[in-house]
Amino acid sequence: MRTLYQKFIVATLFILIVSVTIGMIVANFIYMSTTKQKMDQQNVEIAQTITLNLENMHSDHSSLEPFLESIGNLGYQLYVVNESGEDAYFGKPFTKTELPEEAKKVVLEKEIYHGMSHFSNKFLMMGHFSNDVKNTVGVPFTMDGEEYGLFLRPNNKLLFSDIHMILAWFFIAVTVVSISGVILFAKHLIQPITKLTEATREITRENFLYPIKIERNDELGQLSESFNNMQKQLLHNDEARKSFINNVSHDFQSPLMNIQGYAELLLSQTVKEHEIKEYLQVIDHEAKRLSNLTKQLLLLTSLDQKAYPKVMTEVQIDEQVKQTIRRYQWRLQEKEIEVSYKLLPIRMKVDAELMSNVWDNLITNAIKYNAHGGSIWISLSKSEECITIIVKDSGIGVPQEALTQIFDRFYRVDSSRKSEGTGLGLSIVKQIIDLHEGEMKVESKVGEGTTFTISFPNKD
Repeated sequence: MRTLYQKFIVATLFILIVSVTIGMIVANFIYMSTTKQKMDQQNVEIAQTITLNLENMHSDHSSLEPFLESIGNLGYQLYVVNESGEDAYFGKPFTKTELPEEAKKVVLEKEIYHGMSHFSNKFLMMGHFSNDVKNTVGVPFTMDGEEYGLFLRPNNKLLFSDIHMILAWFFIAVTVVSISGVILFAKHLIQPITKLTEATREITRENFLYPIKIERNDELGQLSESFNNMQKQLLHNDEARKSFINNVSHDFQSPLMNIQGYAELLLSQTVKEHEIKEYLQVIDHEAKRLSNLTKQLLLLTSLDQKAYPKVMTEVQIDEQVKQTIRRYQWRLQEKEIEVSYKLLPIRMKVDAELMSNVWDNLITNAIKYNAHGGSIWISLSKSEECITIIVKDSGIGVPQEALTQIFDRFYRVDSSRKSEGTGLGLSIVKQIIDLHEGEMKVESKVGEGTTFTISFPNKD
C-alpha cells in the first residue's frame, strides 16, 4: 500500500512530466507551424546578403575563401559548391554532407533551397539542431562567370551562448529546488495526518485521552481541533454508556431481588396468612416498577433514533393537560395538593402520545416532590412568536448545582435512591421537547419549589 506521502510525490512528478510533455507539444506545434518558416526565411536573407557581397565586393577566387572563413568564424556553417562539383566547407564542419537532389537545383537552375523549412525529423523541434547539410538554406551566386551554390545554417554553438547557459542553469536550479520543496512540503503536510492516524488507532483501543498537539492555522489545524473535540465527546459518551449500563443494572437488580426474595418467602412453609397479602403487594409494586422502567427505556431508545416516526396530529393541548390532572386526582387528594391552572384553548400539531408523556412526567414529579398540602400552578399561553406552558410547584426544590444535571439519564437528586422514580422521566421529556423543536427551562429554589417552562414556536 502506498502512503499518502508517496502518492503526493508521485502525483507531483506526474504533473511535472505531463506539464513538460504538454509544453513540448505546444512548443513543437508553434515551431513547426510558424517559427520554422521564419527562421528559414531569415537565414535565406543572411545567405543572400553574403552572396551579394561576394558578387559585388569579392569578385575573384582569391578573396572568396578568406571572406567565407570570416563568416564561418562569426558562427555560421557554410558549404559552397560550383557547377563542376568542386566544394568547400567553412566554419564548423557538417556531420552529414550528402546533398539532396533538390539542393542541386540551386546551382543548376538557380533556385533557392529551403532545407530548414522542409527538413523533417522524428524528434520534430529537435531536428532544428541537426548538423546535416540538408538542414540548411541554399542560394545561388556567380563569380568569374561560374555558377555557385552557397548553403548556410547557424552554428549550434551560437544558439548556446552565455545567456542561454545561464537560463539553462536557472531552469535546472528552479526544477531541483521546486522538487525538493515539494518533497519537504509534502513531508510537513503529512506529519499531522500521520499523528491523526495514530490517534485514530488509539481510539479503536478505547484510549480517548491520546494527546494530539497540532498547532496550524489551516484546514489540518481545524481537523485536529475537531478531532480533539470528538475525542472529548467520545470519552463523555463512553463514560455515559458505562454509567447507563451500571444504572440500568442497578435499577433492574433491586426490584428483581425484591421479587425473588418475597417469592421465596411465599414458597416457604413458615409464612403467615396475614403476611401473604403484604408480600404480594410488594411483588406487584416491584413488577410495576420494572414494567415502567422497561417502557421508559424503550421510549428513550426510540427517541435516540433520529428517524423517530412521529405521528403528527392536531391536539387540543389544554384538554390533554386537564386529562392528565384528572388521571392523578386521587394522588392530589391523598397529599391534599391544590391545583390551579389557566389554560387557553390551544391546538398544536404534535405527536399526541409523546406529548401526553411530557405532561404525565411533569405533573407526577410536581406531585411526588411536593409538600403535603402544597400547590401546583399550570398555565398555557400563546403569543405571536411562541406557545408557552409553565408547570410550577411548591415542593422541595432542586439545589442550584443539580439543575444542570436533572435532564441526564438516571440522575436523581436523591442520591440514596429511595425515590420511586427511575431517573429517566425528565430526560425523556427533554428529548420529546427537542424533537418538537421546542425549548425547556427550569428554575428552582430549595424549600420553595420548581418551575418548568416549555416554549414551542408558533407556526400559525
